[in-house]
Amino acid sequence: MGLGGQDSSVADYVCQLPPAERTKALQELREDDNIRDQSLEQMREWINKHPNIKKCRTDAPFLLRFLRTRKFSVPLACEMLERYLTIRQLYPQWFRNLDCEDPDLAEIINAGYLVPLLERDQGRLVLFSCAGKFDPHKFTSAHMVKVHSLITEALMDDEINQINGYTYINDESGFQMAHISLWSLTDVRNILRCIQNTTPMRHKANHFLNISSSAIKLIEFAISLLNEKLRNRIFIYKSIDEMYDKIDKKILPKEYGGEVPLEEMLAKFKTTLKEKRDSVLSLDDMYIEIDEKTCPLVSEMNEELGVGIDGSFKKLAVD
Repeated sequence: MGLGGQDSSVADYVCQLPPAERTKALQELREDDNIRDQSLEQMREWINKHPNIKKCRTDAPFLLRFLRTRKFSVPLACEMLERYLTIRQLYPQWFRNLDCEDPDLAEIINAGYLVPLLERDQGRLVLFSCAGKFDPHKFTSAHMVKVHSLITEALMDDEINQINGYTYINDESGFQMAHISLWSLTDVRNILRCIQNTTPMRHKANHFLNISSSAIKLIEFAISLLNEKLRNRIFIYKSIDEMYDKIDKKILPKEYGGEVPLEEMLAKFKTTLKEKRDSVLSLDDMYIEIDEKTCPLVSEMNEELGVGIDGSFKKLAVD
């Protein structure tokens, strides 16, 4: 079931968390050495016995993505992993072949559309996006989602990120009607449901700047599709000064009141992407057999994602 070079036993994993993250993991996620080791063992056993999962990473950093997102509820972590594997195959245009050397993806990244900041927000990694740096006349919504998928996959094995979660800052200046025309309402609904229920990330805060009248309707529609917990973590500002009450401006790019130019942050992250390229691409080696007769989850997810097959699925909490 494991993938060569990435499989490992519980004994191979040594917890090297800093004291602050170790304390937070215990307080917020119920994680200690014993629970973590037992949960990893239980997940590996579940993967090994799953009739549809043919190939899957079983190393600790990968499985801990799901366990930490689900606060060490092994059943919920396993369910999220099953969803994650299935979604990657149902939507290959969004979640597969995430190659930082792909010319289109590289051009979008080089433009500075989505950049992780160097400094953290209360321990959280900050993903900074600039709508105006995505060319809606040249690229599609699939390109946009794929860039987000590539960048987050490169970050999700980091245990500090797994425990502290993520803050998002979105500068919507430069957002055009052409950006809206890239998206069908079905695609907006589907990608948001994927993010809520299949992406093993702790989404902690989402900040929006410079929203135009053309952008506000799409953003309001997207917000309406989120669960209450995520809706309560969205903040919209009339000015950047207003955002400084929530975000320490020192961590922001120099262009937004911080100290380090965005270009410098981007250059550093591109080095990280190159280092992670092989491991991100190897995710495509994972395989779950999709057969709605033997894998009920598929029909349930199809119903939830609007694919058109009857079924139902309970809403999962997000943290």
